Amino acid sequence: MPDNAVHSFVLFDQLEWQGVETGGGLRWDTTGWVGRDRDRLWFRTEGRAGQGRLGDAEAHLFYGRAVARWWDVVVGLRQDFRPGPAQSWLAVGVQGLAPYWFDVEATAYLGAGGQTAARLEAEYELLFTNRLALQPQVEVNLYGKSNAARGIGAGVSSFDAGLRIRYELRRELAPYLGVTWHSRFGETDRVAEAAGESTGGRRFVAGLRLWF
Repeated sequence: MPDNAVHSFVLFDQLEWQGVETGGGLRWDTTGWVGRDRDRLWFRTEGRAGQGRLGDAEAHLFYGRAVARWWDVVVGLRQDFRPGPAQSWLAVGVQGLAPYWFDVEATAYLGAGGQTAARLEAEYELLFTNRLALQPQVEVNLYGKSNAARGIGAGVSSFDAGLRIRYELRRELAPYLGVTWHSRFGETDRVAEAAGESTGGRRFVAGLRLWF
């Protein structure tokens, strides 16, 4: 019998404390959806906070349509809250499981004044046991134009990579430890250096992965 019921899912993929030389801060990366098998409303939100203030934060809202097994096309909006002035983008992308079970998100953006951007994220889960898993993850951001107010330069702007090892107390709840690397490039790197900000480095993390 066909099943077209409405379901929902929320994943806190990263809810963690990051330690750096100047202190530490909270980071989150969350995604979720509500809908049926082929048509869903998706959201994503991620950001950082530390020293009593919000460092950077953004949110996505998408309509997603399943176009193949394991793959969705998404269309919607991205809202940047920090750093700098708030900015809105139109967004279109694909997300799903690539060959060899890589989880991939590729999204393109169009902002006011002809601004363009793109983001590619990929992660993988390497299972050691039924409960112990290692999760490598990478993210690359690119921008078509410089935006001095937001500290962004044209071209490849930033690269993030991480390794997190978790132990699933239950499938829905898993504490983890890990290490991440962040790098800025080109004009973005020069803008950050001129402003006295960090241009990259290593961070140790501890957090929880949970879903419901």
